[in-house]
Amino acid sequence: MGNIATNIKEQIQKLSDRGMELDYEEDKIKEILLDIGYYRLGFYWNPFEKDDQHNFKEGTKFSNVVELYYLDVDLRSIIIKYLNRIELNFRTKLIYYVSNKYKSSPTWFINPKVISNEYIAKFNDYYDYDFINNNKQIKNHHLKYGPYAPAWKTLEFFTFGSILKTFKCLKEDDIKQRISEVYGVKNIQKFINLFETIVYVRNCCAHSSVLFDLNLPKSISAFAEIKFNGHERHNLDSCIKVILFILGNVSTSRKDEMEKLLNDLFLKYSTNDFVKNIIETKIGHKFG
Repeated sequence: MGNIATNIKEQIQKLSDRGMELDYEEDKIKEILLDIGYYRLGFYWNPFEKDDQHNFKEGTKFSNVVELYYLDVDLRSIIIKYLNRIELNFRTKLIYYVSNKYKSSPTWFINPKVISNEYIAKFNDYYDYDFINNNKQIKNHHLKYGPYAPAWKTLEFFTFGSILKTFKCLKEDDIKQRISEVYGVKNIQKFINLFETIVYVRNCCAHSSVLFDLNLPKSISAFAEIKFNGHERHNLDSCIKVILFILGNVSTSRKDEMEKLLNDLFLKYSTNDFVKNIIETKIGHKFG
């Protein structure tokens, strides 16, 4: 049955047969299923299932599933706002410090004295016809000047992941050190690990991935300045602590603002035992 499309009436019947309490009016449930989708909502009722037949634990309510979904939506909205601030700041720092160190090489991203040969060999896979024509400033540059726009134009249109890769491929550690210390991190490898975590979360947010049960593919490095809950360094709460630490080195007021928004959001669900339990066990947030 899992490979056969079902209509709304059949979907509602399935949920009822599996033990979910449908505590909304039927028209409202239909509206929600047609808006969010049965498959996507399944990510949010999965924690309420008790067996591999997808039967639900006693007391599972449709409203709790919907609340968990909107918790995730609100989390994504808050987090992406501040990740964008970090991304912009990191991009600016990379362009500024490297470009000023290599003033005679405005296209240092293809200079083998500055960056790895492996990076240069693959650069044109990115800096291609579509890249040039889809970005107005780059296209205008090519109408007047040479084959590559300078770094302060080109890197403005790189993804966060590509910016981090550019940083990692710089040959000289002194410039990496200078940039990483701006964010309060002295160890370059730990800095890279923290930013890989941030890029991973950013991509999850950008692609509307489920956040509440996020589990990093690679553990966050132990870092004295960040107090993780216990030994857990894979869940969303650990990622949030990394984001807040880096954000605090960009703007303390933005860090405080993000922290308050998240705490207020979690507090909204503190009286809903089902969702509160997921916040504590899946996200890893500890209520004060």
